[in-house]
Formats: sequence, C-alpha cells, structure tokens
Amino acid sequence: MKKIFVINGGQVFGHSGGKFNKTLLDITTSFFADRPEFEVRATDVNDDYDPKQEVENYKWADMIIYHTPIWWFQVPHDFKKYIDVVFTEGHQNGIYRSDGRSSANPAINYGTGGLLHGKKYMVTSSWNAPKEAFTLPGEFFKETNVDDGILFGFHRMNAFTGMQPLQSIHFHDVMKASNVPAELDRYKAHLNTIFTPNNIHNEHLLNSVSEV
Repeated sequence: MKKIFVINGGQVFGHSGGKFNKTLLDITTSFFADRPEFEVRATDVNDDYDPKQEVENYKWADMIIYHTPIWWFQVPHDFKKYIDVVFTEGHQNGIYRSDGRSSANPAINYGTGGLLHGKKYMVTSSWNAPKEAFTLPGEFFKETNVDDGILFGFHRMNAFTGMQPLQSIHFHDVMKASNVPAELDRYKAHLNTIFTPNNIHNEHLLNSVSEV
C-alpha cells in the first residue's frame, strides 16, 4: 500500500477565498480514497496543526502532494510558515539531519543531509498569469517555465530533504479566463497518469518537464 500525504497551501486571505486549491485537495483525497492500494492523510494550512504530527506525516508518507497558489511570485505566507515550522521540527527528527557538509571540507556536499530519501513529491500551482506569460518571447517570465523559475527554490527545498519530484501540473489565468471544470478534468487525468501502478515507479516521470 502506498501512503500519500496531501498539503493544501491555498490560504484564505484578503480577496482570495482559497476555493480552487481547496477543490484540488478534495479531488486528490477522493481520488486516493477510492483506490484501496493507497492510504491518504491531508493537512490544510488554514486549520490548526501540530508540528510534531506534521513531521510524522512526512515520515509516514511515500509521496507528498503540495497544492499552492502563487502570490507575488511566492507561496502564501501561511504555507511558508508551515514549511518553516514543520521542517524545523523535523531537524534531526526525520526530515533532515544537517546541511550535509562537514567541518573538514565545508565547501562541498551542501544539501545532502536530508532524511527523506526514497520518497517522492508532486506540486500543483495556480496562477493569475496566463501560460503565455511563460512561453512567448518578450513576455513577463522570459520563456522560463514555472518549475525552473518561480518554483526553483521550492524544488530545491524538497531536494534538500532527499525527495525526488514527480511531474508537476500548473493552472493559469484562474482569476480571469480559466475554464475551471476543464482544468479540474485535466488534473484528474494527471492523477490517473502519475498514480497508476505502472507509473509511480517509472523514472521518466521524475525530473520531467512540468505540465503547463
């Protein structure tokens, strides 16, 4: 049985009701609940949580799924706080041991002290920006995709713990022009592609180009 831990970073704040990412969370938990080969746990950063239990969730899981909107080119502040609090709680307690370096040669091996080796993670992100802002010459993100650009640090954070990436999926123009039902269907198809018994071990899904 594969163990899945889902984290909703879609914060309720200001004019954002967090509905899209909450819907993704609900779809994700329902997807795995209907499949006896998976066991699922979930956390919503809008709710109270116990950092020690969150660390245990990371240690328990085979795969982590993150849902996050992007606000001002970063994850929301409550999601960032969750990461800071939980990962600090996991220092020398299952998430990371150290930064990986030794005093004998501190110039090398940075980022090799993670304790979550063998686990995988997937990230979804939602944007006001259209996908063309990432792909067209002269547009805002200079033809740099989400995973190599804004989420580069997020991916390195997970690499620091020892986890490997599954293929990301990103949702664009969600505030103005998105066909939300079609995007949700696209997400369900993505889950079916990634989390079939033949594919969850398939190396071509690791470090692959994001699905935009």
